[in-house]
Order: sequence, then C-alpha cells, then structure tokens
Amino acid sequence: MQGQDAFGFSAEDYGDEVAVLPDTWPAFQVFEAMSTQWRTGVCGATGLDYTSIRDVAGFLGFTRAQAADIFPDIRIMEAEALRVMAEQRDSK
Repeated sequence: MQGQDAFGFSAEDYGDEVAVLPDTWPAFQVFEAMSTQWRTGVCGATGLDYTSIRDVAGFLGFTRAQAADIFPDIRIMEAEALRVMAEQRDSK
C-alpha cells in the first residue's frame, strides 16, 4: 500500500490535472504565490516564511481577516508539500 492514499489510489491514478475546490481556492492562491517564500536548512525546506503571508495575501486582494481565515488551509498544504519534498529527497 506504499505510495497510495487512504482510498488506495496512487499519484498516477489522478493524472496531471487536480481540481481545487471553491472553498479552498483562496488558500491555494496564497499558497501558490508563496512559492518563493520557503525557509530552508541543510536538509531542504523547513516551512513557509509566515511573516510574508499577510503581505502576499494583501497583494492578492485579501483582507487580514480573510488571510487569518485561510491560514489553517495554507498550513495543511505546507505540511503536505514538506512531506512530498522529504519523500523525494529520501528517494535519491
């Protein structure tokens, strides 16, 4: 079951396109715009630079309240991205 999600699918089963649900679209927009804001250490990325989230969200037109509301979703995406990066690093 290695390489499969909770439903038994692998990444190849999903293809190249992944839909973003409307409820998570704002968080995805901020997360994508934060792509150059990763903090890194000797072993690679360690997490996003949280000090820039409000500015990036503001540049995209989100209010501080909206940024605070989507922050938990950004953290979920961050955790998954870190997991994938670690997996890729460990497979080399």
